Amino acid sequence: MKQLIDKLHAQKHLSKEEYVSLFSSYTPADASYAATLAQEIKNSVYGKNVFIRGLIEISSYCKNNCYYCGICRSNKNAQRYRLSKEEILDCCRSGYKAGFRTFVMQGGEDPWYTDAIMADIISSIRAEFPDCAITLSLGEKGHDSYERFFRAGANRYLLRHETADEAHYRILHPEPLTLENRIKCLWDLKQIGYQVGCGFMIGSPGQTPQTLAEDFLFLEKFQPHMVGMGPFLPHKDTIFRDHPGGSVDLTLFLLSLCRILLPKVLLPATTALSTASADGKLLGVLHGANVVMPNLSPWDKREKYMLYDNKFPSGKDPVAAVHELSEKMATIDHTVVIGRGDHKDI
Repeated sequence: MKQLIDKLHAQKHLSKEEYVSLFSSYTPADASYAATLAQEIKNSVYGKNVFIRGLIEISSYCKNNCYYCGICRSNKNAQRYRLSKEEILDCCRSGYKAGFRTFVMQGGEDPWYTDAIMADIISSIRAEFPDCAITLSLGEKGHDSYERFFRAGANRYLLRHETADEAHYRILHPEPLTLENRIKCLWDLKQIGYQVGCGFMIGSPGQTPQTLAEDFLFLEKFQPHMVGMGPFLPHKDTIFRDHPGGSVDLTLFLLSLCRILLPKVLLPATTALSTASADGKLLGVLHGANVVMPNLSPWDKREKYMLYDNKFPSGKDPVAAVHELSEKMATIDHTVVIGRGDHKDI
């Protein structure tokens, strides 16, 4: 498999058959080789820097009923909340004082946040924090909505495609959601001018080496600025409650391959990875990741935003969180950087 890893490094492309072979037959030695190569690539592009993003989970309401998600519409046990504009701004203020220069507003697809409400929130953040990047992760919208948010001051948008395989998509999502629209949204975002992130869960129900190959072929074609990949983790109130969680080892291997394929990509060590492994953040960085997203949400809301069970806890104080993260990254000779941490091509 080393030959295929070298080919991916040199050509930035593998055939579907080659990807399937790589995912099906790699060994621990192959994974170690990929991690070393990914580290070298990351360090040559970004240095030993880790960029922090302040995560603000604005709503646990969602109009959709995705089969894997703990805040899906049909989950009567989910604890619902919405953050007001002032609560969101307070999160940004505390984060800014702690050194965050990117704020990520994430939430379910909540119709309460109309385009006008969201544009007002975005423009208010932009006015108060002109030196910061504003990232949205609010699901599927129309082109006009995305454009309005962009004009209001948003810079980046995260929309994990979850799978590039139609049959796999149907296992994870009910009608009327479609893979076609998901992909259209991603291309719309890129056309408008966002830094765009896609991604997928590792080990999700129905995932195979063949579906993973389709995911990597999509990454080749789409060339995202960011990729979010973490292990699938089940939630007790979904139909996949008894499905095993995704493999940490496979997640780390795919992080390395993603860095090899996309040398300039902004690649998070996700909360899901930290939930699956106590050293998830450190392991992620050692396998090619260079972004970590501590939580800035109000403390009393964090346990209500449960996409999966046993979510990794985060401390109350943003300053303490950054200090603790800086100390951890220093143990692997990496530095937490204060700054927006834009993609190299921006």
